[in-house]
Amino acid sequence: MKFFLRIAASMLGLALISTFTQSCSDLSTRVSSSREVKEYSHNVMSSWNDMFLQVERYAAGYRPGPAPRAIAYIGIAAYEGCINGMPDFNSLEAFFPGLSVPQADKNAEYHWPSVVNASTALLMRNFFPTAAPDRLAAINALEAFNREQAANEASPEVIERSIAHGIAVATAVWNYSRTDAVGHDHYLDPFQNYNWEDHYTKDGDWKPTFPGPGKPMGGVWGGARTFSIGPSDLLCRPPVAYSASPTSELYAQAIEVYAQNTPTLSYEDEWIGEFWSDDLLNLTFSPGPRWLAIGNQALELEDSNLETAIYMTTKVGIALNDAAVACWESKFHYNVERPQTYINRVIDPSWKPALYNPLTGDEGVTPSFPAYPSGHSTMGAAGAEALASIFGYSYAMTDRCHENRVEFAGIPRAFGSFYEMAYENAISRIPLGVHYRMDCEEGVRFGTVIGRKTNELPWKK
Repeated sequence: MKFFLRIAASMLGLALISTFTQSCSDLSTRVSSSREVKEYSHNVMSSWNDMFLQVERYAAGYRPGPAPRAIAYIGIAAYEGCINGMPDFNSLEAFFPGLSVPQADKNAEYHWPSVVNASTALLMRNFFPTAAPDRLAAINALEAFNREQAANEASPEVIERSIAHGIAVATAVWNYSRTDAVGHDHYLDPFQNYNWEDHYTKDGDWKPTFPGPGKPMGGVWGGARTFSIGPSDLLCRPPVAYSASPTSELYAQAIEVYAQNTPTLSYEDEWIGEFWSDDLLNLTFSPGPRWLAIGNQALELEDSNLETAIYMTTKVGIALNDAAVACWESKFHYNVERPQTYINRVIDPSWKPALYNPLTGDEGVTPSFPAYPSGHSTMGAAGAEALASIFGYSYAMTDRCHENRVEFAGIPRAFGSFYEMAYENAISRIPLGVHYRMDCEEGVRFGTVIGRKTNELPWKK
């Protein structure tokens, strides 16, 4: 919605500018494209981030892993495409084996917003080829709108050179994506022929819950490409040992989940659970991209420049991608059953989680993959760590991601830091009935470690 409001305001501005400059035909009066990336507004990058969130909301097969992955590749293309205009930053190409990015001509002028616009438009179409016609049309409209704005900032020659460079870089990044056998095109089959029964050997192992597809999503996602972590970083700490004994730690954690909505869930807990849920296709964007939405709000609040917007998008994308890969490797390694399965077998066979899908009417929904660690918690902490490294570890803001939504209470929530957001996001999964406390707390720890690994890449000179 922000994108469309921005278009309306900008179109009015363009009309005024056109009237003022109608008699000016000398291109030398235009702003030189030799400006650095940080001299431009964040708008072109943040408008594409808004578009990503709108398209991904309806994209079947992209949650939980393919959507964060797409953000990472889109960010890398924008970052590497504009690196010549970011003198304080290093290229990361050498740290991503197999990536070969065309270089900008150091002696030529570029209009950096046009580079971003061209590269992101191409990758959005490539990453979402099955999007509905109206959303593909929206992608094309945003590309055209941004290009129309660029016409007032640089000559046609500079703009065409910039577009060609953006397309060349995006094509190289897309070809690099295609070499990831697990990650590329995973959205076409998120189940990937993973047979859960081959891994079910005892009580405590994961098995399907219903309503649901009857098989797990992302069973092989732990083998997808990462950017800031290696094979030794893919497993979190082991979970609490399985036990059905009423004196065991696992039983105590199951009772905590059970007690949250037995007999009823409090309004406050229900609202917080809904505020952070982002579980449901067609209802909201997914849990990983939620942190791109939060980052976009920070860009608006700070009136940030394009350099910061590219940096934020790329760093958050890499952190989310790596967190999703490591989380899913850990999930299927430890293969811990969901609270619903444990509670139904050990405590109360009639109990249901509190997660409800208002679009389908399904009650008692549990995401269809193992519990430990929590994906929300791991991706949330990684995203929060990346954002905090840019905007500050005590950055206070009000999250308006779901403001004015009608499917649930679309009321903004204020936070004192990104970590505070990440922790509430994690713990919200307990009253919903879809995670044990250990899933959430280890997810926050694990995601923070991954986010710090992303921060340790040599971003700046």
